[in-house]
Parts: sequence; C-alpha cells; structure tokens
Amino acid sequence: MIKHFFIERCSWIFLFLSTLLLIIFVAWIDPAISIPSILYTVFLCAIIFTIFIFVRYHKESKYYKSLKEWETNLDLTNIATAKSPFEKIVEESINSQTEYLKRDAAKSQTALEQEKDELLSWIHEVKTPLTAMHVMIEHLEDEKVKSQLTHEWLRIHLLLDQKLYHKRLLFIENDLFIEKLDLKTVIFKEIKNLQSWCIQKGIGFDIELEHQEVYSDSKWLSFIIRQILTNAVKYSEDADIIIKTYQKQSGQTTLEIKDFGRGINPKDLPRIFDKGFTTTSNYRENNATGMGLYLAKKAAKPLLIQIDVTSIPKTETTFLLSFPKQNDFHQLTSM
Repeated sequence: MIKHFFIERCSWIFLFLSTLLLIIFVAWIDPAISIPSILYTVFLCAIIFTIFIFVRYHKESKYYKSLKEWETNLDLTNIATAKSPFEKIVEESINSQTEYLKRDAAKSQTALEQEKDELLSWIHEVKTPLTAMHVMIEHLEDEKVKSQLTHEWLRIHLLLDQKLYHKRLLFIENDLFIEKLDLKTVIFKEIKNLQSWCIQKGIGFDIELEHQEVYSDSKWLSFIIRQILTNAVKYSEDADIIIKTYQKQSGQTTLEIKDFGRGINPKDLPRIFDKGFTTTSNYRENNATGMGLYLAKKAAKPLLIQIDVTSIPKTETTFLLSFPKQNDFHQLTSM
C-alpha cells in the first residue's frame, strides 16, 4: 500500500523537492544569502515534510486498505468510514452500487424461486399420468411389449427425477434432515425401482452389507445411489453388480458399488463429475446427459460424503462412497 501511496503523491513530492533545490540554487548564485543558513532551513523542511508524509500515509491509506481487504460480497461493515471528500465520493458510489446489486440479487432470487416452484409443480403434474401409464403397462399381456414400454417409462421417470433434484440442489442446505439410516433399506429400494431394466439386461446383484448404519439425509442419499446404480446398469450387460460395505480404520463406513461393464477411459476419470461431460471415447450414444454424476457429486458435498472412482477400461468400474461419522455433523445438526 505504501508503494501505491508514493506513486499517487509523486507529483507533490517532486514539487516539494524541486522547490528546495530552487532555494539552494538561488542561495548559491546570490552572495547576499547565507548558504549554511539556507541548507539548515532546507534540512528542517525536509524532516518536517518526511514526518508529514508518513502521518498522512497512515491517515489516508486506512480507508483504501479496508477496500483492498474487502471481500467480493455485499457486506460493507468491514470497510472503514470515509473521512476526506474524495473518500466520501468513493463511499457514496460503492453504497449506491451495492444497494443496486442487492435489489438486483433479490429480484433474481425471487425469479429463480418462482421458476423452481413452477418447474417442480409441472414435474409433479407430469408424474400423475406417468404413474397411471405404469399401471396400464403392468396390465399388458404381451411380455415383449411390456418390457420395452417399461424400459422407456423408466427412462422418462429417471430423467424427470434427475431434473427435480437438479432444481432442489440449489436449496439443498434448507432441505437436509440428517439422521441414522439403514443402507440396506435405501439400496434395496433403488434396486427394486431398476428391477425391470436389470431383468431386461440380465444383470443381478451381489450384496454384502457388513456395516449398514450411516448418518445422512434419506432423500439425497437415495438420489446419489440412484445415479451410480443407473450408470452401472446402463453400461453393463449380463453381469452382476457387487455392492458391499466395510469400515475403515478411521471409523468411516464405506459403500462400494462395482460393475463389470465397459469401464472408463483413464483420461476421462478426472472429468466424469464435470457438468455435461459424457465421454471422449468413440461410443455412439446420444441419450447421455452428463448430469447424473455431476449432480451426485454436488449433492454429496453438503452431506460430507466423499466419492472416489477407480476403473479399468472394458473390465470394471468401482465407486466408493465414504460416509462421515456422527460427530462430523455436529455443526450441521446443531444449527
């Protein structure tokens, strides 16, 4: 900050030093003026000016230091009070801009919430005929047609469900209810929802749950597991999906979901949780949205769930979900 201060005041300092040099020059060419007296006067003026500069630096830089340290938000409480006329001009400008941005942010938030409510309402309305359609499909006698329609119905259902949680994700902190959950109940429910698809693709499940109790939110945990299981079923064929749990030395419960499908290219692994990313491999699939794992990762963060992935191309893919311990949620549950 002191460097900026001297750059800002360099013209004033230059003027003062030029004036002192001019006085010395005049004393040097005028024999009637005592040079030692002038040099003594110049020396005293230089000391006084140096003291003045440092006093003014501490006084004038206080406000601008607070501006420099100000975080990029709309909270102005950490900014020092303006003293000089120029500082007050800056303060008035910042205050007016901040008030404008607050009003604009409030309007955007209101519009976003209204859009979310309208979309959620639409999704719930669409689910009503979708449920009726599922009941009608169940009464079909032609098993081949029934299987095909059930698969397409499930795709629509999963896409609507994904969109529903995508909109809820913006307000996930207000939607969390942390409690002790039974993993077996959550996992079996999600497997049952995918049952018709799994039968069609010849996929089974090998389940071994040593540790079943975790602390999480039931809706969002179900959603995360749903996205991983959906991917596992989608990219597998005539193979079992292994689901097991174990406990780490740290006391954390880990859920492992392993499929033996096409695997993930090593160069794609760091990007599978990116929004909209599908694959760089030459797979001709236009129905992938690249949103499932992105939303799962985003939902896992406030739940303190660590998701890790390992994969061998054309062999297997393993997702590891490491759950937090109860005391990790102390701050969250005490709010």
